[in-house]
Amino acid sequence: MPEGQLEDFGSGLTPVTQGWFVVNVRDAEWWFAERRGARCAFENEYGDPPVEFAQLGINVTVLEQGQTGLYHAESNQEAFLVLAGECALLVENEERRLRPWDFFHSPPWTEHAFVGAGEGPCVILMVGSRSGPEVHYPVSELAAPYGASVAEETSDWRQAYATVEWFRRERPPNWARLPWA
Repeated sequence: MPEGQLEDFGSGLTPVTQGWFVVNVRDAEWWFAERRGARCAFENEYGDPPVEFAQLGINVTVLEQGQTGLYHAESNQEAFLVLAGECALLVENEERRLRPWDFFHSPPWTEHAFVGAGEGPCVILMVGSRSGPEVHYPVSELAAPYGASVAEETSDWRQAYATVEWFRRERPPNWARLPWA
């Protein structure tokens, strides 16, 4: 297997060819949205052609207080490890506080979302299987006050994200406060 080539499109290095590679999280490509936080996925899902991991999705997500993703459930198993900071885990309509080194195992179809909840950034390592693409977005009274619930239940990601801010290719403004900076 040849070494994959990495290029910088303005917010860090991302693969532009298939193959093995090594990149430090501080040098990798980052995406940011005011309400959704920041993420580093190590892939190049928007490349031409895309360079994506076929079997395993992995990313580092950073959430400041109040930043969140959408409450959802998917057909894949997922795993989450909080590396720094604090967040609220919304899971099956319950709220749990997570701190560094707390691990959350999410079997297929477990409803969940994360909300940044501490004084500083929360850093979460997120890993998921790529065995099936199905995702469901339920309406959640628990997630709604955080802006993490859809208004109408759907399995169509386009409908779920129709009013959600899109990520843009840039490092988050809290970069200097992150563990690897």
